[in-house]
Amino acid sequence: MTESEKVFQNVVCPFCGCLCDDLRIEVKDGKIVKNDEGCAISKAKFLSHDEDRLSTPTIKRNGEHVEVSFDEAMKRAVEILTAARRPLVYGLSSTENDAHREAYKIAETLGGVVDNTSSVCHGPTVLGVQESGEAAGSLAEVKNRADLVIYWGSNPQFAHPRHLSRYVRAEGEYIGDPKTGRKIWVFDIRKTISAGVADEFIRIEPGTDLEILGAMRAILRGHVLDIEEIGGISVKSLTEMVEKMKEVKYGILFFGLGLTQSKGRHRNIDAAVRLVQDLNTFAKWNMMPMRGHFNVAGANKTSTWQTGYPFAVDYARGYPRYQPGEYTAVDMLARGEADALLNIAADPAAHFPRRALRHMAAIPIINLDPKRNMTSLMAEVNLPAAMAGIECDGAAQRMDGLPMYLKKLIDPPEGVLPDRDILKTLHEKIAKEVG
Repeated sequence: MTESEKVFQNVVCPFCGCLCDDLRIEVKDGKIVKNDEGCAISKAKFLSHDEDRLSTPTIKRNGEHVEVSFDEAMKRAVEILTAARRPLVYGLSSTENDAHREAYKIAETLGGVVDNTSSVCHGPTVLGVQESGEAAGSLAEVKNRADLVIYWGSNPQFAHPRHLSRYVRAEGEYIGDPKTGRKIWVFDIRKTISAGVADEFIRIEPGTDLEILGAMRAILRGHVLDIEEIGGISVKSLTEMVEKMKEVKYGILFFGLGLTQSKGRHRNIDAAVRLVQDLNTFAKWNMMPMRGHFNVAGANKTSTWQTGYPFAVDYARGYPRYQPGEYTAVDMLARGEADALLNIAADPAAHFPRRALRHMAAIPIINLDPKRNMTSLMAEVNLPAAMAGIECDGAAQRMDGLPMYLKKLIDPPEGVLPDRDILKTLHEKIAKEVG
């Protein structure tokens, strides 16, 4: 191997909430040339990291993006944010934890609002846990102990490609042959590719998750239901499933946006938590959200560490206040309340509803991202950033809450800094400006 060739072992993949930590990455002449062990999406992220890059800061002039120096772009960003009366800081799910810290400082100094992407995905999970507590465990426990795995409203084969192979279809310390020693159930409104590899697929009617979970809990507590079916499932089948759930040694309920974003929202999670709590009377049970972006769980945790609240935090009165539905990004934009947006490692223009996008188009946006996206096209200022876990190091939280260290493998394009350094500089200039 020549000096221009390097091999990195046990690399953490910065794509989804699995944060797979067993990748082998080969670098040649400063470019990534091979990704062993990674899924198809992971390989694409590593091998195509230099495609569609934002390599130079830009400012919008007369409706066109013009390349400028970093200092000029930073100056314009400071002007926008310090002039705003109700600035919104949003994103944080695809960057590392140190960048989060600087974002919270900016929101506090400006007296603005800071929100992360969980408000449009697993925000209901956070609210449900706040209501009923948390039955938590690790992915290692699942791999080594779980003999029944339930996926509810989740399609891991599509969204988390190695979840099944690493933790469910893998041999565990107390699970010899996972094909015979571990059962997989999938609850969903349609037969997904994940349902195709499950032992049992339970089709439910859209919007009936809360009723089904409530019925299962009632059956578990010994109540007799005077109806024939709930949500498209017969009470007889539900009773049989509950009995099997009581008899397992270790059960895990993985749930996704099919549960958090269907009718009932956080009440669905509240019901699921209480069901799992009741199941622990008979067997060992845990539950875990299938987090999407690689550090959206970290954004909730760092926000809680720094502000006391997991998302939707307002600093307008000089101290943090928490109110989902009022200080969440979509709601603030839909009401026309935010007058400037600092977007960090997210793409709200590609995902927010039309009413929020209409207001986004009417306010100045400062966008930090390594690549071009829908939000970068709308932004007043684009500040290109290094890719966490590829071009800079840092820490992120796996979907089970375990902190993982992201390695720097290659250098970013010349002049491009990590999010944390850009935000630190931005905060210093804002603090100097506002006194």
